[in-house]
Amino acid sequence: MSDAVTLPLHMRRNGFHPDPELASMRDEEGVRRVPTPFGIDAWLVSRFSDVREVLGDATRFSNAAAMSFRPVSDQLSAEQRERMRAGNLLAFDPPEHTRLRRILTPEFTMRRMRRLEPRIHEIVQEHLDAMERTGPPADLVSAFALPIPSLVICELLGVPYDDRADFQRRSGRLLDVSLPFEQRTAASLEQRAYMTDLVKRAQADPGEDMLGMLVREHGDDLSTDELTGIASLLLLAGHETTSNMLGLGTLALLRHPDQLDLLKKEPERIGATVEELLRWLTIVHSGTSKVTTTDVELSGVRIPAGEVVMCALPAANRDPHFISEPDRLDIARGDLGHLAFGHGVHHCLGAPLARMEMRIAFPALFERFPGLRETGTAPSFRSFNVVYGLSSFDVTW
Repeated sequence: MSDAVTLPLHMRRNGFHPDPELASMRDEEGVRRVPTPFGIDAWLVSRFSDVREVLGDATRFSNAAAMSFRPVSDQLSAEQRERMRAGNLLAFDPPEHTRLRRILTPEFTMRRMRRLEPRIHEIVQEHLDAMERTGPPADLVSAFALPIPSLVICELLGVPYDDRADFQRRSGRLLDVSLPFEQRTAASLEQRAYMTDLVKRAQADPGEDMLGMLVREHGDDLSTDELTGIASLLLLAGHETTSNMLGLGTLALLRHPDQLDLLKKEPERIGATVEELLRWLTIVHSGTSKVTTTDVELSGVRIPAGEVVMCALPAANRDPHFISEPDRLDIARGDLGHLAFGHGVHHCLGAPLARMEMRIAFPALFERFPGLRETGTAPSFRSFNVVYGLSSFDVTW
């Protein structure tokens, strides 16, 4: 059975591009009722202006209410489910969400991120050195794209880097929609147990990392379950998203040599390059689902209260009403306000860190290996994952 038959519409891709059916739906309908992997129907929203409206209105489109529509394992009691929800910013609306976000926001300002900048440069150079020593060919995913963000988020949170293989394995199972639901739940429980242990160690002896800071400064405001939920979300989001952007973004630049040449000639364009890659690739298919709290209308379609709404982010970022020639990769565009990091109160907290990692890693890679190219072995796309990307990508130089 093909991906196009098996995968829900919002997750279907054609290489770098949204599935043609998704693009047609955006251009002709805008909103469509579609089946979901959860066994219920949802309203899929695909136009830029509509998606921005949904993401920007936490009152009419509730994250918290959507939790009741998600499948629940028979293995979990009501108390366990509530404990697993604690600290997960994506599971709450204001004002509960506001309280958690306010505590975390200072740690993700550009000023704080700049403290990490020298260490990110070191981590990138260490991995390039290792690639050079080993020699070509190399799998860019395992040698470069995955370990760099993993090491950065480990250092930020205080997670032992030696544990990365285990948490990457669990993350992969958590986000793989082709796996049975019970297997994904088991991975979630394993990850939760690991992070709980880490939090308790930080509570006993808080270090200089983010977990230590949260314990010292907000230990009275955050429960152990909330600290665990925060750390779990940051660990998952912090390595999965940036690593897939590094792998897929490198492939995109190699397959658009005119754009790569422009970046090499004018390295000051790296910021704009990162924004265009974020828009053009949009590796997060939909973000979290929402539930309408009142009747709403989008693109002339009335959606009743109490309905599940999902956003097709790749289609929205390729909307011709948002940007001209949307299917063309053009690093000269600059930042036009894409939705790859979401929008509104749930806009990605780690966006400054992700941008910094990409602005450092892409130029360093192409400077070290100016002849970087594909080996001829087709890259392996991660079609069934909540975060789109490559599972392997062989390069030589």
